[in-house]
Parts: sequence; C-alpha cells; structure tokens
Amino acid sequence: MNLIPTAIAGVYRAQLQPRGDARGMFARVFDLAKLREVDPAFGIVQINRSLTRARGTIRGLHFQRAPRAEDKLVQCLQGAIFDVAVDLRPDSPTYRRWVGQELSAENMEMFLVPKGCAHGFQTLTADCVVEYFVSEYYTPESEGGVRWSDPAIGVRWPLADPFTSDKDAAWPLLAP
Repeated sequence: MNLIPTAIAGVYRAQLQPRGDARGMFARVFDLAKLREVDPAFGIVQINRSLTRARGTIRGLHFQRAPRAEDKLVQCLQGAIFDVAVDLRPDSPTYRRWVGQELSAENMEMFLVPKGCAHGFQTLTADCVVEYFVSEYYTPESEGGVRWSDPAIGVRWPLADPFTSDKDAAWPLLAP
C-alpha cells in the first residue's frame, strides 16, 4: 500500500501494489502499520459495504460528529465511483475545500478520509459495490451531513442530473 497525500491534510490516495503471475493477482488492501505512519491512532472497528444500483447516484456528503467522529478507508470493489472528501475542520487551512478521485475495481485505489471531513461519492457505472473500513461504530445521534450540491463547497460531480436519497437532498447548506 502506497499512501499519496492530497491537497487536504490527512486525506490520502491509497494505491495498492498488486503482484501477479499466471494464476492472477495478490494485493494487500489493509496495512495498519502503514496507516499509522500518517495517523498514529488509526484503527478499524467496522467494515461496511454498500451496493448502489443506478449510475449517477450520489451518496453523501456524510460524517459523524465528535466524540464518534470516524476515519474512513474507502474502496470500490465493483464498478467505478467518483469519491470525494470535504474538509469541515474550521481551523484547517483547507476548510470547505474538497478533493476527489476515481475509485474502481479496475484501478484498485482507495481513499483515506480523516475525522473532520465529510465523505461522499457518485457512481460512474451501474451496480457499484463500495466498502468502507471505519474507525468508529456508527451511531445515529452522531450522524451529520452537508448537502451534496452546496455552493459554498462547489464539488464538481462528473455526471449531471444525479439521483440521491431524500435524506441526502435535505442535509443543510454551510452558512456563507
């Protein structure tokens, strides 16, 4: 696993280093020691998986509030997504900025999203399977979100006319 910093502190692209031969391929998808080089407290307590049927669907932008804030390591196991992290840490020099990257079964890249950042994705293909390694148990009372179309953030989603849930469409906008 090779961790590549992005324009937002604590957000990393994680490139797997597959090794192959005539039988196929092998890649390590989780390396706690490597992740702790960039986040000494990193740990996983749950692994979640989602299936999104329709191309163009947006899930997000989600986070959990302290004291249940979570780090996420996200991978796309089937299909392709445009994955996004938004810095919501008020004291950060990149507050309200976002970074995004394509994750796919083919490119086998992952995205490390730290506490204090919202996370979301748009499906680029139908039938996307996304897996999340998370550092905190999901707790509904800690759940938060920001509207995917918030102009204060300005995420440039790759596909027009997205579908989203009523819940994700109703998240608040950030104050100007």
